[in-house]
Amino acid sequence: MDVKTNIRNLIDKNDICLFMKGTPESPQCGFSMTVSNVLKHLNAKFIGVNVLEDQNLRQGIKDFSDWPTIPQLYIKGEFIGGCDIVKDMFEKGELKKILEEKKLI
Repeated sequence: MDVKTNIRNLIDKNDICLFMKGTPESPQCGFSMTVSNVLKHLNAKFIGVNVLEDQNLRQGIKDFSDWPTIPQLYIKGEFIGGCDIVKDMFEKGELKKILEEKKLI
């Protein structure tokens, strides 16, 4: 299976999918930790995909989304953004509203 297909499958099979450095239990960068903690704070059930385990995946997700940085958050197949966007949406209450509307929290 090619990287793009693998990424699409992960996004399609998981309501909330966070491509991150490390895991939710052990983030390997501050930005990934921030987004993971925001989701945990909202009691959102999500899968963390560790891009550090596979260089092809690490580059592949950047190409897939046309977004240059990691972490990257997808909710119900939609790309939400990286750390700054997620943090801003959380602070404004927008992220909670999206998760509630999609019945994910």
